[in-house]
Amino acid sequence: MIKRKTKHPTPTHTPPTHAGQALAEPGLRRLLAQVAAGQLPVDDALETLKMLGSEELEFASVDHHRGLRKDFPEVIYCAGKTPSQVAAIAGKLAVHGRVLGTRATKQHFNAARKTVPGLQYHQLARAIWWEGNVPPKTHGIAIVAAGTSDLAVAEEAALTAELMGNHVQRVYDVGVAGLHRLIRHLPQLRQANVVVVVAGMEGALPSVLGGLVAAPIIAVPTSVGYGTSFGGVAALLGMLNSCASGVAVVNIDNGFGAGYMAAAINRRCTHNH
Repeated sequence: MIKRKTKHPTPTHTPPTHAGQALAEPGLRRLLAQVAAGQLPVDDALETLKMLGSEELEFASVDHHRGLRKDFPEVIYCAGKTPSQVAAIAGKLAVHGRVLGTRATKQHFNAARKTVPGLQYHQLARAIWWEGNVPPKTHGIAIVAAGTSDLAVAEEAALTAELMGNHVQRVYDVGVAGLHRLIRHLPQLRQANVVVVVAGMEGALPSVLGGLVAAPIIAVPTSVGYGTSFGGVAALLGMLNSCASGVAVVNIDNGFGAGYMAAAINRRCTHNH
């Protein structure tokens, strides 16, 4: 008896233009729906998924899985990259609906906006950004800066947190040389789920605020200061040796890291309520 070969139904899906378009959540849902409806064989879907983890460029491997794992797409660290490299990477990441590039120059921006229409440049934060799919914004994050000279780092943190779906309360120029400026903001700061505190010089502000609010403090030392600040090392050591409870410290001038951590904490807080 001759067995007849079973033919798979002809796939009716439209192949993605590139890996990122399929792995963005809407594309992935379409792929799974086609499998569920019997329009796409499981083996064909598996082969497609195998190709989607990253997209290889000549100089970079773009991580299209990042948004699924971390709830936010891969972020471009622009320093050390050429404008054309940043532009190519940004163009690939734009399919996920949000683009963030830190430590960007105007040259990076001018090149990247050709591949990402609508791209913006935040000059103070030294960042390029675009938000095509605007997520619902939640409250709960406050960012406090000791002085105006710390605002570049503070704004990098604020922009990062905002792109990750948060409203940010900014409290600026309230350093320890004039603590009366901070006191009037305490009622609002005590409502926050997490507080980012940015300071240079001796880096005392996180310890002060850590003793006044219940929320976790993310301390960010900046490179602002005279000679023996050692480019932020004095502030870093002061924050690491804080006597206040609930103070964690990121690297010198790492506003992005602080904003990302604050957004992750706030997401957990809001999801649990």
